Amino acid sequence: MAEEEDFSSLPLTDRWVHKVWKVRKQAYEEAAQIFEKTPDEYDPAFRPFTQDPSLWKSAAADSNVAAQQEGLAALCAFLKFGSSDGALRARQHAVTPIAEKCLSSTRAATKASALEALLLFIEVDVPGPVIEELLPVLSSKQPKVVAAALAALTQIYHNYGCKIADPKPVLKILPKVFSHADKNVRAEATNLAVEFYRWLRDAMKPMFWNDLKPTQQNDLESQFEKVKAEGAPKQERLLRSQQAEKERAPAGDGEDNYEEDGGEAEEPVEVDAFDLAEPQDVIGKVPKDFFDNLGSSKWKERKEALEALYGLVNVPRIKDGDFSEINRALAKCMKDANIAVVTQAAQCIELLAKGLRNGYSKYRSTVMQPIMERLKEKKQTVAEALGAALDAVFLSTDLTDCLEDITTFLVHKNPQVKEGTMKFLVRCLRTTKTVPSKQEIATMVESAKKLLSESSEGLRSGGAEILGTIMKIIGERAMNPHLEGLDDIRKTKVKEFYETAEVKAKDKPKPPPPAARAPPGGPKKAVGGGPKKGPPGMKKPTPAAAAPPPEPAPAAAPRPGPGSKLGMPKPGGLGGLKVPQKRTLSGPSPASPRRPPPAQSPPPAEEEEAPMSPPPAKPAPRMGLGRGGLAGRSLAKPAAPAIPAAPPSPTPASGLTAIERAELEELRDANERLLKALEDARHDRAKLMSEIQELKNQNAGLIEDHTRDVLSIKAKETQLVRARSDAEAAEQTNERLRRELDRLKRALSKAEALNAAGGSGSPGSPGSLGFRAMSPTHDEIYRDASNPTRNRMSMASTLSEEKENGDAIPHPRSKLSPELRYTGSNASSGRGSPARGFRREVSLEEKEPRNADIGYGGYSERAGSRTGSRTGGRETPSSTNTATSGMESWKRAAEVTSQLKARIEQMKAKQASRPQ
Repeated sequence: MAEEEDFSSLPLTDRWVHKVWKVRKQAYEEAAQIFEKTPDEYDPAFRPFTQDPSLWKSAAADSNVAAQQEGLAALCAFLKFGSSDGALRARQHAVTPIAEKCLSSTRAATKASALEALLLFIEVDVPGPVIEELLPVLSSKQPKVVAAALAALTQIYHNYGCKIADPKPVLKILPKVFSHADKNVRAEATNLAVEFYRWLRDAMKPMFWNDLKPTQQNDLESQFEKVKAEGAPKQERLLRSQQAEKERAPAGDGEDNYEEDGGEAEEPVEVDAFDLAEPQDVIGKVPKDFFDNLGSSKWKERKEALEALYGLVNVPRIKDGDFSEINRALAKCMKDANIAVVTQAAQCIELLAKGLRNGYSKYRSTVMQPIMERLKEKKQTVAEALGAALDAVFLSTDLTDCLEDITTFLVHKNPQVKEGTMKFLVRCLRTTKTVPSKQEIATMVESAKKLLSESSEGLRSGGAEILGTIMKIIGERAMNPHLEGLDDIRKTKVKEFYETAEVKAKDKPKPPPPAARAPPGGPKKAVGGGPKKGPPGMKKPTPAAAAPPPEPAPAAAPRPGPGSKLGMPKPGGLGGLKVPQKRTLSGPSPASPRRPPPAQSPPPAEEEEAPMSPPPAKPAPRMGLGRGGLAGRSLAKPAAPAIPAAPPSPTPASGLTAIERAELEELRDANERLLKALEDARHDRAKLMSEIQELKNQNAGLIEDHTRDVLSIKAKETQLVRARSDAEAAEQTNERLRRELDRLKRALSKAEALNAAGGSGSPGSPGSLGFRAMSPTHDEIYRDASNPTRNRMSMASTLSEEKENGDAIPHPRSKLSPELRYTGSNASSGRGSPARGFRREVSLEEKEPRNADIGYGGYSERAGSRTGSRTGGRETPSSTNTATSGMESWKRAAEVTSQLKARIEQMKAKQASRPQ
């Protein structure tokens, strides 16, 4: 007991670090009770722990679990009731011990207090530092510590959401914990990934999804399906800063508004891969030959260059740089004749716009018009790619920047372009988050009304859809004036689209009562007629009455109080318009000497002068146009009883003079005229731009037609040249065939003449029966001449050709003697003679007759040998030598004949293979 009394007498900080755990436990409990009883966060009880924040490290890492539990309870009380400065100092000492020692405790109360302490550390400031302290714990060697840290991270994101707590640092380490050997760690990693999916949806997948195993991906997908059926996530705990903002909000609807603003499901869903990803450098990776390949005449090379660029820009986020040249090249690709190139270029533009976001707005003017001009393409895949590119470009800008181009192409001559632009405008109205201005709404309404009178049903429905979507944004009441003049059928159609339209921007005009109710009180006080007209009267006496100023001086003394009231109506609506500054402008000469010293006091002083001194009332009608007299009379009566209250309030509401009002009206009219002229100029510019674009299109079409005509003319000329050459070749062939036919005729007549001469000679002559039998007939000659695939030459042509070329037929004298004839044949035919070979021509037309000529010589030899043998055997028995020589000649003729036949077959094969 004595020891306990001694312990209780020790200071709290000494007992806090005492070696006896019971003493420490009592110190923790006592501190928690003290913190709860403090009146405010500046109580001296917090000072020791604020000055020495390491005390919380020893409490969180206490070796005794019972004392540790009470230490965490004391820490929670300190964070709840203490100042934010003390919490920030304690955070760097307490978070790591809590994560390593307390979150994995076997005691449920300890784990709950540890988690509550982490959430309170976040509530006091921001989640970032706490998450940074927890991430190193995920590398711990103890699986239970890693699993507990993952569970704590899950609770942090569940309570504060991914908008308050940045998920990027944790998403990067998810693959590491998913590959952990302990199943409990993997289970907690799965819970954390599911919690991320509640807030981020599919936007988180590019950060880690590809690093997971297929089985893990399937398990997560099944868990994600359950999350999709749940409601939208909401922030369950608020930061201190959010709580203060909530308290400052209006009492009636502050809580509801805050929940709507901070806890909507739309805001977490809007987080996408762009917000989570790190920017990547793309310009440095573009191939050096990209622009050369993109300008190639082969469409495959152009498409391959765009595919390479597509692979580079297909990243969640792109580092900003100079993409001007690339965008100009892609815009030029919109005019490409090959739709595959156009589609690929549109996809590259879409990825560039998504990767750069707001940084792509400076390239909008470069690519938007070429894309919209290409909307004339009817193929669905191309139209979808172009529409996706336009949507991505719009997300990087806003409706104000794109509206001019949209209205220009809504009046395009091509209905396909009109329809594509109309659909693009509808998508813009659905996705925009800012309400269009009145001028923009009027422009869109006019364009939509023009579409209602189109002949195409799609365009008419599109116009009604535009009007219905605008009505959804600005409200039915604000849209009614724009629908005047439309028939009931069209109004019904617009109403149908209004009911089904889904938009993100809605015009929510704030109710004017809170802002307008305060000013009305001011103007009512200022409406008093006397004071309002006093100022003009005051200006008038000032030049003549220099003495009266000392008299109103005592009246100016009680007016400093109302002077404060004068400052209040100025911000009001009516009082602010009728400012006395303009009144000073109307009469600078008289008022300038008296106004500089006091800004507010002179007007009432002059008001009093009007009734006090009658002479100054005369000049009043000159400046005030008769109003000064009325002001003087009205002010004279109430001036004495209500000097302090009445004059000050009217001065801010003092009206302008008639001249100033007229000038103001003129300025307003001039402003309206300028605005109208500006609008007309914009319309004219839009029309001129459309006309210029049409002329450009016509010029491009004419150039294409001219190029096509030039190419067709060149092709026709080439065909004509080929036809002429073919005709000349055919004429040459006909001429050659005609010459051959003449030769054949002459050879035939020559052969017939020789046969006739041989029939009239002796029986042993060459023209006898033997020669007739060996010479070719008419049928054989004409058969050869009629068949184009066979050799057209014959024996008769050989005879005539030999005669023409100087190779005469064997002398007639040789016909009488076979020996002499044979010798003459060798000498004339020259099979072994170089002289005959030298006389031959190289051309094929001359070679064929020579071969036939040699064949004819063989036939004549055969005929001569036959007749010689027959006559020799018949005429005299003493002609044995002659018969023997005849037999030799016969054998020789047979050999020559066989050789000639082989040569003739070869020549026929060559003639058949030669192209005709």
